[in-house]
Amino acid sequence: MPLAANVGDGERMISTLRRIIQAVNDAPDLEAALALLVRELRAAMATDVCTIYLRDRAAGRLVFRATEGLNRDRVGQFSLGMDEGLVGWVASREEPLNLEEADQHPRFQLIPDLGEEPFSTFLGAPIIHQRDLLGVLVVQQTARRRFSNDEESFLVTISAQLAGVIAHAEATGAVLSPTAGQFGDGARFVGVAGSPGIAIGEGVVLSPNADLEAVPSRQCEDRKAELRAFRAALARVRDDIEVVAENLREELSPEDHALFGVYLTILDDSSLGGEVAALIKAGEWAQGALSQVMLRHIRHFERMEHSYLRERAVDVRDLGTRVLAYLQDDQRERRQMPAKTVLVAEELTASVLGEVPRECLVGVVSMRGSANSHAAILARSMGIPAAVGVADLPMNRLEGLPVVVDGYNGRVYVNPHSQVRRRFELLQAEDTALTEELKALINLPCETLDGVRAPLWANTGVSADIQRARDNGAEGVGLYRTEVGFLLRDRFPSEEEQRQIYREQLDKLAPSPVTMRTLDVGGDKSLPYFPIEEDNPFLGWRGIRVTLDHPEIFLTQVRAMLKANEGLGNLRILLPMITNLEELEEARLLIARCHDEVLAEGFTQPLPPVGVMIEVPAAVYLARALAERADFLSVGSNDLTQYLLAVDRNNPRVAGLYQPLHPAVLTALKTVVDAAHDAGKTVSICGELAGDPVAAPLLVAMGFDQLSMNAGNLLRVKSVLRSLSLSDIQFMVDRLGHYRSAIQISTQVEALLRDNGLERFVRTGDRAQQ
Repeated sequence: MPLAANVGDGERMISTLRRIIQAVNDAPDLEAALALLVRELRAAMATDVCTIYLRDRAAGRLVFRATEGLNRDRVGQFSLGMDEGLVGWVASREEPLNLEEADQHPRFQLIPDLGEEPFSTFLGAPIIHQRDLLGVLVVQQTARRRFSNDEESFLVTISAQLAGVIAHAEATGAVLSPTAGQFGDGARFVGVAGSPGIAIGEGVVLSPNADLEAVPSRQCEDRKAELRAFRAALARVRDDIEVVAENLREELSPEDHALFGVYLTILDDSSLGGEVAALIKAGEWAQGALSQVMLRHIRHFERMEHSYLRERAVDVRDLGTRVLAYLQDDQRERRQMPAKTVLVAEELTASVLGEVPRECLVGVVSMRGSANSHAAILARSMGIPAAVGVADLPMNRLEGLPVVVDGYNGRVYVNPHSQVRRRFELLQAEDTALTEELKALINLPCETLDGVRAPLWANTGVSADIQRARDNGAEGVGLYRTEVGFLLRDRFPSEEEQRQIYREQLDKLAPSPVTMRTLDVGGDKSLPYFPIEEDNPFLGWRGIRVTLDHPEIFLTQVRAMLKANEGLGNLRILLPMITNLEELEEARLLIARCHDEVLAEGFTQPLPPVGVMIEVPAAVYLARALAERADFLSVGSNDLTQYLLAVDRNNPRVAGLYQPLHPAVLTALKTVVDAAHDAGKTVSICGELAGDPVAAPLLVAMGFDQLSMNAGNLLRVKSVLRSLSLSDIQFMVDRLGHYRSAIQISTQVEALLRDNGLERFVRTGDRAQQ
């Protein structure tokens, strides 16, 4: 029964919607998806016509792209202006239009050769993705009637779902070729900046072990060798199944045990195994052929109505995963990496990074992860440009393609136009030249033209960060992320293991101060052996909340820090995620207890300074009271900005709203500085904002005593500060209450930098392309 005859049946509407969207998502390319949608939607709504118009940005017109019921010969040939006809009306107003007598509307326009003449009823809905109009979805009917509210809602829901499909297709260069499996020129994907820099190289896809979804399509050089590898993997899986079947013979009923026979049949040449072999003979490598065949059948089973048949999808996936695991074991031994490898993975780990020789690795792209993820931290410590959280990336199509990574802005360009590639080559060359030029500043003090000192410290996490910090003239460490040592293990490190790690940091940087943050997990950082599963982790169990709830973890870590500090005296302890005075007092009592214990063991170093990290709004309002009870304050601008603006900067949908120069953020920073100084305490800032050459002058003018940043930004910030007078920017700090937007503030600071010959520090990466 068509949807139109059952508009009150909500369950049927949801089922129909799910079926259509699933089919659209499974389509091989955009054209097939649009053709399928108009066909399915016309049938579901029992209308005479269903049509899709897509916006051509360059021409500023709405192009007739798919139809059921109108003249298909005009698909791709006909277009409307953004203000023409009823379709233009829907597009310009960005809202649905439901008309019983379309020809009575003042914007009605009849296009004879489209075949619209007999259709008098009109319902159109805009296709919008994140405020961006992509097109218009229309249904029409001969009989005069007004489409019901349920039908209108259904069309709007379909258009919202379709928006994601179209936006993804646009990101991948508009249309993917189903035959070549390649991108159109100029595909661009948006993620999150993971590690700064520009990388230009060849995409190499490393799928996680036995993940059918992540296997790239790739042409093989030796079809016979791939076929042999596939058949060898099949033989090993058959052996595994026979062993499992024998082991469970006494445990299962005859009916259940017969399932293993079905497994073996699926692998036969007459079944799925034969389909895979045929693809390999046509030139596809074994892993790609296996993935494509298995996923096609898995999705077929998943769409079946009968629950028993749907469950067979799990069996097929299990078989495919087993075969793929054996194929990958063999393939990893034979793989050669390009000289300039851009590593692409669904989720990067240390082991995946380690599969590429360091001399070949120029860039990193990860579909998952955040700026604080393990992969991003490792990439920064290695000095490798990285973009993470690139969610829309069709990973399995990137193998062997030219890839550009803009690690400053989290953008990835695949098969870039020659002019795009040339632009990034110039940016890369400028980066290299600037880095060489700035080396002359390493041993010079960081002070403004009018003599104001601005000590620059580094953020560290792994051993390699220490040398980079020293090489770039860091005067101390404002944030040592102790959680990195926990992330690199499969268990909690012992007190002695931690002591050795901390001793290396303190010893190599002595007598410069090293600020060690106690274990900060939760949010977007979780330990594989201590998982924290929460619906809203950023407002959940994280930072000091975890370690106070587990004093055994906290006490062990603090004792390790205190022992590592023996004979050096450059340790500072920093407490993360403090939201109230009670947390600070409880933590200080535990630290004092640890100090008493290590003194009893024979250690002699005095209790080090203990500071509070200001990273939630509550701590801003309590800054004065916290400063009176702590030895120093340190602002974590990344989290503070996210909490103040209610924006997850690792979410590409709202990342544009993450504005560190937002007036509310800067006002909060000034509040913290004043509170610390009124209490006679120092205050530093250790977020990404501190390493931004545009923001750094503002922070120094506010009165921050130290700026702590990624080592790669130290000399850039130093160059800017040594080229300005504090008085040049002090007036902006004095007028913070008068600013209304981040753009207003950044524009004024950037103008100041340009006026002082510092324009090369204004545009980092390819901001012009955002």
